[in-house]
Amino acid sequence: MSGTSLDGLDLAYAEFVEQQGEWSFELKHSTTLRYSDEWFADLRNAQSLPKSELQKLHVDYGAYLGRACAKFIGQYDISPDLIASHGHTVFHQPEQRYTCQLGDGKSLANACGIQTINDFRTLDVSLGGQGAPLVPIGDRYLFAQYDVCLNLGGFANVSFEADGSRIAFDVAPVNIALNVMANALGKEYDDNGNLAATGSIDANLLEALSVLPYYFDPAPKSLSREWLDEQFMPVISQSSASNEDKLCTVCKHIAIQVRRSTLEKGINPGAHMLVSGGGTLNGFLVDCIRQETELEITVPGKAIIEYKEALIFAFLGVLRIRGDINCLSSVTGAKRDSSCGVIVRP
Repeated sequence: MSGTSLDGLDLAYAEFVEQQGEWSFELKHSTTLRYSDEWFADLRNAQSLPKSELQKLHVDYGAYLGRACAKFIGQYDISPDLIASHGHTVFHQPEQRYTCQLGDGKSLANACGIQTINDFRTLDVSLGGQGAPLVPIGDRYLFAQYDVCLNLGGFANVSFEADGSRIAFDVAPVNIALNVMANALGKEYDDNGNLAATGSIDANLLEALSVLPYYFDPAPKSLSREWLDEQFMPVISQSSASNEDKLCTVCKHIAIQVRRSTLEKGINPGAHMLVSGGGTLNGFLVDCIRQETELEITVPGKAIIEYKEALIFAFLGVLRIRGDINCLSSVTGAKRDSSCGVIVRP
């Protein structure tokens, strides 16, 4: 996994067992490789590259992923059956029927010698779906003990069962926006939300963010880097609030959107919500969500906090190699459920 916030490359080794339709898992090894300054810049600027340079980066990044996997495999002396690679999203415009994740599967598979499943989103988008979020199938089968699953990554997304169908959608920007304001204060990120905690809520900024049209669109829906740059961040930039106040206000905004996405969608007060993703390390943000909602919140151990998405994409790969459904039309809005992902053998 490589998320939109560019924290690094997540690698996870997991084993899955299916017995009579019930799935269990063990997350055995995991690590995050921080990107070099060069890779960070290449990925951050990928959306502005000419087509030929973007294609070269796609191939080069696939080879980089393969080498990283090969080193990881050797380090832990493991023999995986397959590699499932999400890649790194550069473009995501499902309403225009395209999405682009860097990381050429052939280059990856040939660099490490193991069959690879990648390109998980394109099929669903071609079927009229959002191509996102894809994690909810894992929420359904691997974390069924929770009424709601909330991921706080670059963007927040929520997942739950409603009338026998899995419902999921993107909620609001999280780390991808908070990091920008922390950067303006000379910090890589807001450690534990300590900067936000020193700020105050700016009512005008909170109102301006709350009326963005996306929040009133019906699900299925998903957010993108393009939306962030074109609609969300300009509202932040136009505000005269201090960066500490902006951080505080955006945390409050995220919490409000989580409430709107759960309690106002039929989730009963007191329901059990699993909260994972890097944003859970922001204690101020988690406290805001806890105060704003009426849900019982569980923050899991460090491994699930940091590697739940990588774990579930591994699971998507397992389902794909079996030919099982791994993408739900009730989540994405596609014409039908599908088994997404391109299988590449070295």
